[in-house]
Amino acid sequence: MKKIFFTFLLAFGALQLFSQANVLPAPAQKGVMLVKNAIIHVGNGTVIENGTVLIKDGKIEKVGRDLPVPEGVTEIMDAGGKHLYPGLMLPVSNLGLIEISSIRASNDAREIGDMNPNVRSIVAYNTDSKVINTLRSNGILSANIVPQGSFLAGSSSVVQLDAWNWQDASLKTDGGMHLYMPSLMPRMGFGRRGGMPGGPNAGAVSDPVKEGLEQIENLKAFFREAKAYLSAPGREEVNLKFEAVKDLLAKKQKFYVHANTVKQMLVALDFVREFGFELVLVGASESWQIADLLKQHNVSVILQQMHSLPTTTDDDVDQPYKSAAALQKAGVLFAISDDDSQTRGRNLAFNAGTAVAYGLSKEEALAAITLNAAKLMGVADKTGSIEPGKEASFIISSGDILDMATSNVTDAFIQGRKVNLDDKQKQLSDRYEQKYELKQKKGF
Repeated sequence: MKKIFFTFLLAFGALQLFSQANVLPAPAQKGVMLVKNAIIHVGNGTVIENGTVLIKDGKIEKVGRDLPVPEGVTEIMDAGGKHLYPGLMLPVSNLGLIEISSIRASNDAREIGDMNPNVRSIVAYNTDSKVINTLRSNGILSANIVPQGSFLAGSSSVVQLDAWNWQDASLKTDGGMHLYMPSLMPRMGFGRRGGMPGGPNAGAVSDPVKEGLEQIENLKAFFREAKAYLSAPGREEVNLKFEAVKDLLAKKQKFYVHANTVKQMLVALDFVREFGFELVLVGASESWQIADLLKQHNVSVILQQMHSLPTTTDDDVDQPYKSAAALQKAGVLFAISDDDSQTRGRNLAFNAGTAVAYGLSKEEALAAITLNAAKLMGVADKTGSIEPGKEASFIISSGDILDMATSNVTDAFIQGRKVNLDDKQKQLSDRYEQKYELKQKKGF
Protein backbone atom coordinates (compact mmCIF):
# COMPACT_ATOMS: atom_id res chain seq x y z
CA MET A 1 0.00 0.00 0.00
CA LYS A 2 2.84 2.37 0.85
CA LYS A 3 4.46 1.60 -2.50
CA ILE A 4 1.20 2.40 -4.33
CA PHE A 5 0.82 5.67 -2.43
CA PHE A 6 4.43 6.67 -3.15
CA THR A 7 3.98 5.88 -6.85
CA PHE A 8 0.84 8.02 -6.87
CA LEU A 9 2.73 10.93 -5.34
CA LEU A 10 5.47 10.69 -8.00
CA ALA A 11 2.91 10.54 -10.79
CA PHE A 12 0.98 13.47 -9.32
CA GLY A 13 4.16 15.51 -9.00
CA ALA A 14 5.08 14.78 -12.58
CA LEU A 15 1.57 15.73 -13.71
CA GLN A 16 1.82 19.03 -11.87
CA LEU A 17 5.17 19.76 -13.50
CA PHE A 18 4.04 18.97 -17.01
CA SER A 19 0.74 20.77 -16.55
CA GLN A 20 2.51 24.13 -16.34
CA ALA A 21 1.71 26.35 -19.35
CA ASN A 22 4.39 26.42 -22.01
CA VAL A 23 5.86 29.48 -23.65
CA LEU A 24 4.53 29.37 -27.20
CA PRO A 25 6.83 29.53 -30.25
CA ALA A 26 7.04 32.94 -31.90
CA PRO A 27 5.47 33.50 -35.35
CA ALA A 28 7.70 33.79 -38.43
CA GLN A 29 9.45 37.11 -38.91
CA LYS A 30 8.18 38.97 -41.96
CA GLY A 31 9.40 42.17 -43.53
CA VAL A 32 12.55 44.15 -42.76
CA MET A 33 13.88 44.66 -39.24
CA LEU A 34 16.87 46.71 -38.17
CA VAL A 35 18.84 46.37 -34.93
CA LYS A 36 21.12 49.36 -34.35
CA ASN A 37 23.55 50.76 -31.80
CA ALA A 38 24.96 47.38 -30.75
CA ILE A 39 28.43 46.04 -30.01
CA ILE A 40 28.33 43.17 -32.49
CA HIS A 41 30.45 40.11 -31.76
CA VAL A 42 30.33 38.43 -35.17
CA GLY A 43 31.57 35.07 -33.90
CA ASN A 44 34.60 34.83 -36.19
CA GLY A 45 36.79 37.10 -34.05
CA THR A 46 35.47 40.40 -35.42
CA VAL A 47 33.86 42.99 -33.16
CA ILE A 48 31.87 45.90 -34.63
CA GLU A 49 31.31 48.92 -32.38
CA ASN A 50 28.09 50.85 -32.87
CA GLY A 51 27.00 48.14 -35.29
CA THR A 52 23.79 47.55 -37.18
CA VAL A 53 22.15 44.31 -38.33
CA LEU A 54 19.58 44.36 -41.13
CA ILE A 55 17.20 41.39 -41.16
CA LYS A 56 14.70 40.38 -43.81
CA ASP A 57 12.27 37.45 -43.53
CA GLY A 58 14.36 35.75 -40.86
CA LYS A 59 17.71 36.07 -42.65
CA ILE A 60 20.58 38.51 -42.08
CA GLU A 61 20.86 40.91 -45.03
CA LYS A 62 23.62 43.28 -43.93
CA VAL A 63 25.97 43.78 -40.99
CA GLY A 64 28.11 46.84 -40.48
CA ARG A 65 28.76 50.12 -38.73
CA ASP A 66 26.19 52.93 -38.97
CA LEU A 67 24.27 51.38 -41.85
CA PRO A 68 21.64 53.70 -43.35
CA VAL A 69 18.01 52.87 -42.67
CA PRO A 70 16.58 51.51 -45.94
CA GLU A 71 13.06 52.09 -47.18
CA GLY A 72 10.43 49.62 -46.16
CA VAL A 73 11.76 48.92 -42.66
CA THR A 74 8.91 47.59 -40.54
CA GLU A 75 10.70 47.52 -37.18
CA ILE A 76 13.69 49.31 -35.69
CA MET A 77 15.24 48.11 -32.43
CA ASP A 78 17.77 50.24 -30.57
CA ALA A 79 20.15 47.95 -28.66
CA GLY A 80 21.29 50.88 -26.55
CA GLY A 81 24.97 49.98 -26.70
CA LYS A 82 24.42 46.41 -25.48
CA HIS A 83 26.37 43.40 -26.72
CA LEU A 84 24.95 41.40 -29.63
CA TYR A 85 26.18 37.80 -29.99
CA PRO A 86 25.32 34.84 -32.21
CA GLY A 87 22.98 32.44 -30.43
CA LEU A 88 25.04 30.08 -28.29
CA MET A 89 25.17 26.45 -29.42
CA LEU A 90 25.27 23.38 -27.15
CA PRO A 91 27.18 20.74 -29.16
CA VAL A 92 26.31 17.73 -26.96
CA SER A 93 23.02 17.49 -25.07
CA ASN A 94 20.22 15.13 -24.01
CA LEU A 95 17.81 18.07 -24.09
CA GLY A 96 14.27 16.98 -24.90
CA LEU A 97 15.17 13.33 -24.27
CA ILE A 98 15.39 13.47 -20.48
CA GLU A 99 13.10 15.72 -18.48
CA ILE A 100 13.42 14.32 -14.94
CA SER A 101 16.02 11.56 -14.68
CA SER A 102 14.28 9.92 -11.71
CA ILE A 103 10.98 9.57 -13.62
CA ARG A 104 11.31 6.78 -16.14
CA ALA A 105 8.39 7.97 -18.27
CA SER A 106 10.24 11.21 -19.04
CA ASN A 107 13.51 9.47 -19.94
CA ASP A 108 13.95 8.49 -23.60
CA ALA A 109 17.69 8.89 -24.16
CA ARG A 110 18.84 5.33 -24.85
CA GLU A 111 17.82 1.94 -26.19
CA ILE A 112 18.65 -1.57 -25.02
CA GLY A 113 21.67 -3.22 -26.60
CA ASP A 114 25.13 -2.19 -27.78
CA MET A 115 24.59 -1.86 -31.55
CA ASN A 116 21.87 0.68 -32.31
CA PRO A 117 22.97 2.65 -35.40
CA ASN A 118 19.32 2.84 -36.50
CA VAL A 119 18.28 4.89 -33.44
CA ARG A 120 17.39 8.50 -34.31
CA SER A 121 17.33 10.95 -31.41
CA ILE A 122 15.33 13.54 -33.35
CA VAL A 123 12.08 11.52 -33.33
CA ALA A 124 12.17 11.39 -29.51
CA TYR A 125 12.97 15.09 -29.09
CA ASN A 126 10.32 16.81 -26.96
CA THR A 127 9.85 20.45 -27.96
CA ASP A 128 7.64 20.98 -24.89
CA SER A 129 10.49 20.32 -22.44
CA LYS A 130 10.62 22.88 -19.62
CA VAL A 131 14.42 22.75 -19.76
CA ILE A 132 14.46 24.40 -23.19
CA ASN A 133 13.20 27.73 -21.89
CA THR A 134 15.86 27.84 -19.16
CA LEU A 135 18.58 27.40 -21.79
CA ARG A 136 17.19 30.20 -23.93
CA SER A 137 17.29 32.51 -20.91
CA ASN A 138 21.03 31.86 -20.83
CA GLY A 139 21.53 32.63 -24.51
CA ILE A 140 21.54 29.06 -25.86
CA LEU A 141 19.42 28.96 -29.01
CA SER A 142 20.39 25.62 -30.59
CA ALA A 143 21.66 22.22 -29.50
CA ASN A 144 22.87 18.88 -30.82
CA ILE A 145 20.50 16.22 -29.45
CA VAL A 146 22.60 13.13 -28.76
CA PRO A 147 21.42 9.59 -27.94
CA GLN A 148 23.09 7.81 -25.03
CA GLY A 149 24.32 4.23 -25.13
CA SER A 150 26.94 1.70 -24.19
CA PHE A 151 28.56 1.44 -27.64
CA LEU A 152 27.12 2.45 -31.05
CA ALA A 153 24.19 4.57 -29.87
CA GLY A 154 22.66 6.06 -33.03
CA SER A 155 22.41 9.44 -34.75
CA SER A 156 22.12 12.96 -33.39
CA SER A 157 20.37 15.98 -34.87
CA VAL A 158 20.80 19.73 -34.46
CA VAL A 159 17.72 21.70 -33.41
CA GLN A 160 16.80 25.32 -32.82
CA LEU A 161 15.05 25.92 -29.52
CA ASP A 162 11.77 27.58 -30.52
CA ALA A 163 9.51 25.12 -32.32
CA TRP A 164 6.14 23.38 -32.23
CA ASN A 165 7.52 19.92 -33.04
CA TRP A 166 10.76 18.19 -33.97
CA GLN A 167 10.15 18.73 -37.67
CA ASP A 168 10.03 22.50 -37.13
CA ALA A 169 12.99 22.40 -34.77
CA SER A 170 15.43 20.52 -36.97
CA LEU A 171 18.38 22.43 -38.42
CA LYS A 172 20.24 19.29 -39.50
CA THR A 173 18.68 15.87 -39.21
CA ASP A 174 20.82 12.80 -38.43
CA GLY A 175 24.04 14.73 -38.85
CA GLY A 176 26.24 12.49 -36.72
CA MET A 177 26.65 8.86 -35.61
CA HIS A 178 27.74 8.35 -31.97
CA LEU A 179 30.13 5.76 -30.59
CA TYR A 180 30.83 5.45 -26.87
CA MET A 181 34.37 4.07 -26.76
CA PRO A 182 35.07 1.22 -24.32
CA SER A 183 37.25 2.33 -21.42
CA LEU A 184 40.26 0.18 -22.45
CA MET A 185 41.44 0.47 -18.86
CA PRO A 186 42.23 -2.55 -16.65
CA ARG A 187 40.21 -3.03 -13.48
CA MET A 188 42.44 -4.87 -11.10
CA GLY A 189 41.17 -7.06 -8.27
CA PHE A 190 37.56 -7.47 -9.37
CA GLY A 191 35.74 -10.57 -10.47
CA ARG A 192 33.84 -11.07 -13.70
CA ARG A 193 30.63 -9.68 -12.16
CA GLY A 194 32.33 -6.83 -10.35
CA GLY A 195 32.66 -8.56 -6.95
CA MET A 196 35.80 -8.56 -4.84
CA PRO A 197 38.00 -11.68 -5.02
CA GLY A 198 36.64 -14.32 -2.66
CA GLY A 199 33.22 -12.68 -2.53
CA PRO A 200 29.92 -14.11 -3.74
CA ASN A 201 30.56 -12.82 -7.27
CA ALA A 202 34.16 -13.96 -7.42
CA GLY A 203 35.34 -15.57 -10.65
CA ALA A 204 37.88 -15.28 -13.40
CA VAL A 205 39.08 -11.70 -13.70
CA SER A 206 37.91 -10.15 -16.97
CA ASP A 207 40.19 -8.15 -19.22
CA PRO A 208 38.37 -4.93 -20.23
CA VAL A 209 41.20 -3.96 -22.59
CA LYS A 210 40.91 -7.19 -24.55
CA GLU A 211 37.12 -7.08 -24.47
CA GLY A 212 37.08 -3.45 -25.61
CA LEU A 213 39.44 -4.09 -28.51
CA GLU A 214 37.31 -7.07 -29.56
CA GLN A 215 34.27 -4.78 -29.58
CA ILE A 216 36.14 -2.33 -31.78
CA GLU A 217 37.21 -5.06 -34.21
CA ASN A 218 33.62 -6.30 -34.37
CA LEU A 219 32.48 -2.77 -35.17
CA LYS A 220 35.03 -2.49 -37.97
CA ALA A 221 33.79 -5.80 -39.34
CA PHE A 222 30.24 -4.44 -39.14
CA PHE A 223 31.22 -1.36 -41.17
CA ARG A 224 32.97 -3.53 -43.77
CA GLU A 225 29.90 -5.76 -44.09
CA ALA A 226 27.65 -2.70 -44.32
CA LYS A 227 29.87 -1.26 -47.07
CA ALA A 228 29.63 -4.50 -49.04
CA TYR A 229 25.88 -4.69 -48.49
CA LEU A 230 25.32 -1.11 -49.65
CA SER A 231 27.44 -1.58 -52.76
CA ALA A 232 25.65 -4.78 -53.80
CA PRO A 233 23.09 -4.21 -56.60
CA GLY A 234 19.54 -5.54 -56.42
CA ARG A 235 19.31 -6.25 -52.71
CA GLU A 236 16.29 -8.42 -51.95
CA GLU A 237 16.33 -8.03 -48.17
CA VAL A 238 16.68 -4.85 -46.13
CA ASN A 239 19.11 -4.72 -43.21
CA LEU A 240 18.06 -1.73 -41.09
CA LYS A 241 21.35 -1.50 -39.22
CA PHE A 242 23.39 -1.50 -42.43
CA GLU A 243 21.02 1.05 -43.99
CA ALA A 244 21.46 3.27 -40.91
CA VAL A 245 25.19 3.78 -41.56
CA LYS A 246 24.75 4.57 -45.25
CA ASP A 247 25.38 8.31 -44.81
CA LEU A 248 28.31 7.69 -42.47
CA LEU A 249 30.07 5.48 -45.03
CA ALA A 250 29.21 8.00 -47.77
CA LYS A 251 30.93 10.79 -45.74
CA LYS A 252 27.63 12.65 -45.38
CA GLN A 253 27.55 12.10 -41.63
CA LYS A 254 30.13 12.82 -38.94
CA PHE A 255 31.48 10.16 -36.58
CA TYR A 256 31.30 11.34 -32.96
CA VAL A 257 33.45 9.20 -30.69
CA HIS A 258 33.01 9.75 -26.95
CA ALA A 259 36.49 9.18 -25.55
CA ASN A 260 38.77 10.77 -22.98
CA THR A 261 42.11 8.97 -22.78
CA VAL A 262 44.90 9.03 -25.34
CA LYS A 263 44.55 5.25 -25.80
CA GLN A 264 40.87 5.60 -26.69
CA MET A 265 41.51 8.47 -29.08
CA LEU A 266 44.30 6.62 -30.90
CA VAL A 267 41.92 3.69 -31.42
CA ALA A 268 39.34 6.16 -32.77
CA LEU A 269 41.89 7.43 -35.31
CA ASP A 270 41.94 3.95 -36.87
CA PHE A 271 38.42 4.61 -38.17
CA VAL A 272 39.74 7.69 -39.99
CA ARG A 273 42.57 5.71 -41.57
CA GLU A 274 40.44 2.78 -42.72
CA PHE A 275 37.06 4.33 -43.51
CA GLY A 276 37.88 8.02 -43.97
CA PHE A 277 35.28 9.12 -41.43
CA GLU A 278 35.12 12.78 -40.42
CA LEU A 279 35.95 12.28 -36.75
CA VAL A 280 34.78 14.42 -33.84
CA LEU A 281 36.09 13.47 -30.39
CA VAL A 282 33.65 14.15 -27.54
CA GLY A 283 35.01 14.66 -24.04
CA ALA A 284 38.63 14.29 -25.13
CA SER A 285 40.05 15.43 -21.81
CA GLU A 286 43.54 14.26 -22.81
CA SER A 287 43.35 15.67 -26.34
CA TRP A 288 45.94 18.33 -25.47
CA GLN A 289 48.57 15.57 -25.34
CA ILE A 290 48.08 14.64 -29.02
CA ALA A 291 46.87 17.98 -30.38
CA ASP A 292 49.36 17.98 -33.28
CA LEU A 293 48.28 14.47 -34.32
CA LEU A 294 44.62 15.50 -34.25
CA LYS A 295 45.40 18.52 -36.40
CA GLN A 296 47.29 16.31 -38.86
CA HIS A 297 44.22 14.10 -39.34
CA ASN A 298 41.70 16.98 -39.32
CA VAL A 299 40.03 15.65 -36.19
CA SER A 300 37.72 18.02 -34.29
CA VAL A 301 37.15 18.07 -30.54
CA ILE A 302 34.27 18.87 -28.20
CA LEU A 303 35.51 19.59 -24.68
CA GLN A 304 32.54 18.34 -22.76
CA GLN A 305 33.13 19.52 -19.19
CA MET A 306 35.74 22.08 -18.17
CA HIS A 307 34.73 22.48 -14.52
CA SER A 308 36.10 19.11 -13.48
CA LEU A 309 39.17 17.38 -12.09
CA PRO A 310 41.91 16.19 -14.48
CA THR A 311 41.67 12.69 -15.94
CA THR A 312 44.79 11.36 -14.21
CA THR A 313 46.52 12.24 -10.96
CA ASP A 314 49.70 13.17 -12.85
CA ASP A 315 47.99 16.05 -14.68
CA ASP A 316 47.96 19.62 -13.43
CA VAL A 317 44.89 20.25 -11.32
CA ASP A 318 43.88 23.07 -13.68
CA GLN A 319 44.49 21.05 -16.87
CA PRO A 320 40.79 20.94 -17.87
CA TYR A 321 40.85 24.75 -17.92
CA LYS A 322 43.98 24.88 -20.09
CA SER A 323 43.07 22.27 -22.70
CA ALA A 324 41.12 24.72 -24.89
CA ALA A 325 44.12 27.04 -25.24
CA ALA A 326 46.37 24.08 -26.12
CA LEU A 327 44.00 23.00 -28.91
CA GLN A 328 43.71 26.59 -30.15
CA LYS A 329 47.49 26.88 -30.33
CA ALA A 330 47.75 23.63 -32.30
CA GLY A 331 45.09 24.78 -34.77
CA VAL A 332 42.58 22.06 -33.86
CA LEU A 333 38.93 22.91 -34.50
CA PHE A 334 37.20 22.59 -31.14
CA ALA A 335 34.00 23.52 -29.35
CA ILE A 336 33.10 23.75 -25.69
CA SER A 337 30.06 22.06 -24.13
CA ASP A 338 28.52 21.61 -20.68
CA ASP A 339 27.40 18.12 -19.67
CA ASP A 340 26.68 18.78 -16.01
CA SER A 341 23.49 16.86 -15.16
CA GLN A 342 22.48 19.59 -12.70
CA THR A 343 22.86 22.66 -14.91
CA ARG A 344 21.69 20.82 -18.08
CA GLY A 345 23.89 23.04 -20.24
CA ARG A 346 23.11 26.41 -18.68
CA ASN A 347 26.78 26.99 -17.74
CA LEU A 348 27.95 26.74 -21.36
CA ALA A 349 28.99 30.40 -21.60
CA PHE A 350 30.75 30.28 -18.24
CA ASN A 351 32.75 27.21 -19.26
CA ALA A 352 33.99 29.28 -22.19
CA GLY A 353 34.65 32.16 -19.82
CA THR A 354 36.87 29.89 -17.71
CA ALA A 355 38.90 29.10 -20.84
CA VAL A 356 39.49 32.85 -21.25
CA ALA A 357 41.11 32.96 -17.82
CA TYR A 358 43.43 30.16 -18.96
CA GLY A 359 44.72 31.29 -22.34
CA LEU A 360 41.94 31.94 -24.85
CA SER A 361 40.94 35.40 -25.98
CA LYS A 362 37.30 36.35 -25.43
CA GLU A 363 36.48 36.12 -29.13
CA GLU A 364 38.19 32.72 -29.43
CA ALA A 365 36.14 31.46 -26.49
CA LEU A 366 32.96 32.88 -28.05
CA ALA A 367 33.75 31.08 -31.31
CA ALA A 368 34.06 27.82 -29.34
CA ILE A 369 30.36 28.05 -28.40
CA THR A 370 29.09 29.58 -31.64
CA LEU A 371 30.85 29.37 -35.03
CA ASN A 372 33.20 26.49 -34.16
CA ALA A 373 30.28 24.50 -32.77
CA ALA A 374 28.30 25.23 -35.94
CA LYS A 375 31.19 23.96 -38.07
CA LEU A 376 31.47 20.79 -36.00
CA MET A 377 27.75 20.10 -36.30
CA GLY A 378 27.59 20.91 -40.01
CA VAL A 379 25.29 23.92 -39.77
CA ALA A 380 27.77 26.79 -40.24
CA ASP A 381 26.01 27.70 -43.49
CA LYS A 382 22.86 28.45 -41.49
CA THR A 383 23.94 29.80 -38.12
CA GLY A 384 26.85 30.33 -35.72
CA SER A 385 27.83 33.88 -36.67
CA ILE A 386 26.36 37.29 -37.51
CA GLU A 387 26.96 37.26 -41.26
CA PRO A 388 24.81 37.99 -44.33
CA GLY A 389 22.88 35.02 -45.66
CA LYS A 390 22.62 33.23 -42.33
CA GLU A 391 19.57 32.86 -40.13
CA ALA A 392 19.02 35.79 -37.80
CA SER A 393 19.61 33.85 -34.58
CA PHE A 394 21.27 36.07 -32.02
CA ILE A 395 21.11 37.30 -28.44
CA ILE A 396 21.49 40.71 -26.82
CA SER A 397 23.12 41.01 -23.40
CA SER A 398 23.62 44.05 -21.20
CA GLY A 399 26.95 42.58 -20.04
CA ASP A 400 29.68 40.19 -21.11
CA ILE A 401 27.98 36.90 -21.97
CA LEU A 402 31.05 34.94 -20.77
CA ASP A 403 31.12 36.60 -17.37
CA MET A 404 28.82 35.13 -14.73
CA ALA A 405 28.75 38.42 -12.82
CA THR A 406 27.55 40.61 -15.71
CA SER A 407 25.90 38.24 -18.19
CA ASN A 408 22.28 39.25 -18.64
CA VAL A 409 20.39 38.17 -21.77
CA THR A 410 17.68 40.75 -22.40
CA ASP A 411 16.56 39.69 -25.89
CA ALA A 412 16.84 36.60 -28.09
CA PHE A 413 15.95 36.05 -31.74
CA ILE A 414 15.71 32.73 -33.57
CA GLN A 415 15.36 32.99 -37.36
CA GLY A 416 14.41 36.64 -36.85
CA ARG A 417 11.62 35.73 -34.42
CA LYS A 418 11.82 37.38 -31.03
CA VAL A 419 11.43 34.55 -28.55
CA ASN A 420 9.93 34.70 -25.09
CA LEU A 421 12.62 34.44 -22.41
CA ASP A 422 10.25 33.40 -19.65
CA ASP A 423 10.80 29.99 -18.07
CA LYS A 424 9.56 27.87 -15.18
CA GLN A 425 12.35 28.99 -12.85
CA LYS A 426 11.49 32.65 -13.42
CA GLN A 427 7.81 31.89 -12.88
CA LEU A 428 8.53 30.18 -9.58
CA SER A 429 10.79 33.05 -8.51
CA ASP A 430 8.08 35.61 -9.32
CA ARG A 431 5.47 33.49 -7.59
CA TYR A 432 7.23 33.43 -4.24
CA GLU A 433 8.61 36.95 -4.46
CA GLN A 434 5.01 38.10 -4.73
CA LYS A 435 3.77 35.76 -2.01
CA TYR A 436 6.35 36.94 0.52
CA GLU A 437 6.60 40.50 -0.85
CA LEU A 438 10.33 40.11 -1.39
CA LYS A 439 10.55 42.71 -4.15
CA GLN A 440 9.14 45.38 -1.87
CA LYS A 441 11.55 44.39 0.89
CA LYS A 442 14.49 44.56 -1.53
CA GLY A 443 13.32 47.93 -2.80
CA PHE A 444 12.78 46.73 -6.38
